[in-house]
Formats: sequence, C-alpha cells, structure tokens
Amino acid sequence: MAWRDEGILLSARKHGETSAIIEVFTPAHGRHAGVVRGGTSRRIAPVLQPGAQLDLSWRARLEDHIGSFTVEPVRSRAAAAMGTRLTLAGLNAVTGLLSFCLPDREPHPALYARTEALLDLLGEEDLWPLAYLRWELGLLEEMGYGLDLTRCAVTGTQEDLVYVSPKSGRAVSRAGAGDWADRMLPLPEVLRGLGAAPDTEIAQGLQTTGYFFDAHLAQNLGQKPLPEARQRFVAAFSRRL
Repeated sequence: MAWRDEGILLSARKHGETSAIIEVFTPAHGRHAGVVRGGTSRRIAPVLQPGAQLDLSWRARLEDHIGSFTVEPVRSRAAAAMGTRLTLAGLNAVTGLLSFCLPDREPHPALYARTEALLDLLGEEDLWPLAYLRWELGLLEEMGYGLDLTRCAVTGTQEDLVYVSPKSGRAVSRAGAGDWADRMLPLPEVLRGLGAAPDTEIAQGLQTTGYFFDAHLAQNLGQKPLPEARQRFVAAFSRRL
C-alpha cells in the first residue's frame, strides 16, 4: 500500500533511538500517522515542526498498518508562529483541535483548504483572531455540529438575534428567549458575519463555539477534555482586550 499527498504536520514525537512518529492532516487521506525513519536527525528534525506544510509519501505492507513516511518540506511556518505568544498559541490550538476532532484517515478536503488558508495568516495579528473564529465555526459544521444563526428558533424572526440556544445551536431573538435568557449563549454580530468584528465580540464568539466543542462534540467523543492548547489561545487573546 502506498500513496503520496501534501499535508500539514499536527504533531511529532520521538520513536526509538532515531525515528519519529508524526501525525499529519492531508486533503485526500485525512488525519494520518506514520513513522519517519531518521526523524530525529539534524536534517529532518527541523522540518518536523507543527504547522509545517509537507510533501508526503506513505507506504505500508497492509492498509491498516501505521506505515512509514518520507517527507520533504514545502513551507515552514515556524518563524511566523514564533513571532508572538498569541500566534504560537493560535497554531497550537489549530493543530490540537484537529488531532482531537478528526476521525482517523477520513478525508475532509474542504476543511483542509480552510485550515491551510488560516495557517497562511499566521503573524497577521489583526486578521488572525477573526479568521480563527470563522475556522472554528467551519470545524463545528464539518464535524456535524454547525450552528444555525439565520433566524430565531422560537419565533422565526430574523431580527434582534442576540442569543444561541445551548441545546440546539440555533439563534434565538431577545423576545424569543424570554425568561430563559440567562441560560442562553451570546450571539455577537461577528458570528453572523456582520459588523466590524471588534475583539470583544470575537471573545464572545469563542465562548459560544467553545461551549459546543466541549458540551456536544467532546461528549460525543467519550467525554474527552478539549485540548488545553485551545484554552491557552483564548486566554492569550483575552489578555489583549
């Protein structure tokens, strides 16, 4: 069994004396792990940094074996990621959530394209938080937990939508929420693609998407805790408000 693809490196860890086990996200083969022989060498180790774009060749005797990779660098994102604490935290949040959410070896080409575009914005701190929030919305949708923010789940109106139902993920108007308002999640305009997207609204949006990752997606995956990397990014972003 063999294939060739391009992919984003999610993680790498030492295996034995000289090898590494890497996990990558590819458009045609999804999240996929494999062994890189000599992965700890001076030549290859600097290439195996999270977020790196790699040309990958995978080979195994049987399809369900872990197999081995040969890798060639396409684009490094290490310099951009190390620019500030926020960008490094953002990169780690992306790779951590992908490792957490994606089923093994299941292709998600549209999500891959969105992820590549997001990572290419690393270092653009004015653009990154909003792009990241939109990426989280896309990730929830890809995993089957997309939010419906077009009209009120109670009244059907498209006006004065200020809440999200924590149960259904649908928008709720101020009037529709009634006495249940204190149990709703915030729906800032930025989540609906409206307004100027100030940092305060992005922070509210991350609160809402985080709830659905934690209370819905993680529960469906066996009550696994969300990667700490996401919380570190949210905390780093909140400190700049």
